[in-house]
Amino acid sequence: MASRLASRLLLRRCPTACASYGVIDMSGISALSYSKVFPDAHSQLVDFVEAVVPFMGESITDGTLAIFLKKPGDRVEADEPIAQIETDKVTMDVASPEAGIIEKFVASEGDTVTPGVKVAIISKSLAPNKTHPQPSEDTSQKQSSAPPPAEKNKVEAKPQKVESSITHASKQTSSSEPQLPPKERERRVPMARLRKRIANRLKDSQNTFAMLTTFNEVDMTNLMKLRSDYKDQFVEKHGVKLGLMSCFVKAAVSALQNQPVVNAVIDGDDIIYREYIDISVAVGTSKGLVVPVIRDTDRMNFADIEKGINNLAKKATEGALSIDDMAGGTFTISNGGVYGSLISTPIINPPQSSILGMHSIVQRPVVVNGSILARPMMYLALTYDHRLIDGREAVLFLRRIKDVVEDPRRLLLDI
Repeated sequence: MASRLASRLLLRRCPTACASYGVIDMSGISALSYSKVFPDAHSQLVDFVEAVVPFMGESITDGTLAIFLKKPGDRVEADEPIAQIETDKVTMDVASPEAGIIEKFVASEGDTVTPGVKVAIISKSLAPNKTHPQPSEDTSQKQSSAPPPAEKNKVEAKPQKVESSITHASKQTSSSEPQLPPKERERRVPMARLRKRIANRLKDSQNTFAMLTTFNEVDMTNLMKLRSDYKDQFVEKHGVKLGLMSCFVKAAVSALQNQPVVNAVIDGDDIIYREYIDISVAVGTSKGLVVPVIRDTDRMNFADIEKGINNLAKKATEGALSIDDMAGGTFTISNGGVYGSLISTPIINPPQSSILGMHSIVQRPVVVNGSILARPMMYLALTYDHRLIDGREAVLFLRRIKDVVEDPRRLLLDI
């Protein structure tokens, strides 16, 4: 087939010369040999496949092509990532559908793309189809585009005049005008898609909710002692470390069961009471804040919660969170204490109605049974939607978390 195709192309290209020599026998020429002579014919024999943007999820319509992980000419395997797409919630990979060579990219970094859009052309051949440049043409173009020495000197002389005029104008500027830093000391970069999404959601939260924050403090002595006494046995049995977050998740579950309105949400003129408890845990990454969800926490024990937190934190750090990991959630816990925050007012994560803020543990003097003692104390902050949740429910909710954390035995006795 290769020889027949080459013969037809040769007859098309030089019908007069070929007719004078008669019929050409191409049976002894290999496909590789004639492909060097007839590159157009070779391109017709190579199978190409397209790498396209995958489905992003029901709530995501487009994304930004953030970066290419490969270059044209690189060899890729089937399902190997060749580019990354940043969406409003997660970063997704564009994978090669089959093994082959990247011929070219048909999209650029920074482009807004939708599911199904072509990103790259993959050749299924064993070697890249390289097009060698013509040095003579490039050289001639460069030489023709280069200005004569006289013109070059004129071009270089112009900035000097501009600089001198700027200097002269600056001398005439009034001393009362503020002297701004030069533009050369500023750096403007486009905002990442995830950062834009975070900014919009936070501002929407401020504009929508009637947010109010109530505070309390908790003595961490008993919880820290419990963790210290059983941490080795916990790891030996469950294969995961016992942290403080699992206790706060269990305390939040207990408080949500006592105050169901905190787990509810306003929808138009209705209130939706959710009969399940999915806790969102805020995780800071290099690209921004993400809030993956631990589902059905009311059915989990301490070990299950710790495993769920560790798994989501690892995926968040590696940028491997999926849409399903981020969807939903009825209540959020944010731990600013890992960064040293002493106290803050967290912002509600829509479409939830409240968020709990944990903070750093600091030794402070407190009165215990009439004596002043140094105790490990933590401030807690609960921000809630005051349109739905009254101050009484918010204070009782936060008080329940305080009681459970200060005396974890309450979880066992359900009191």
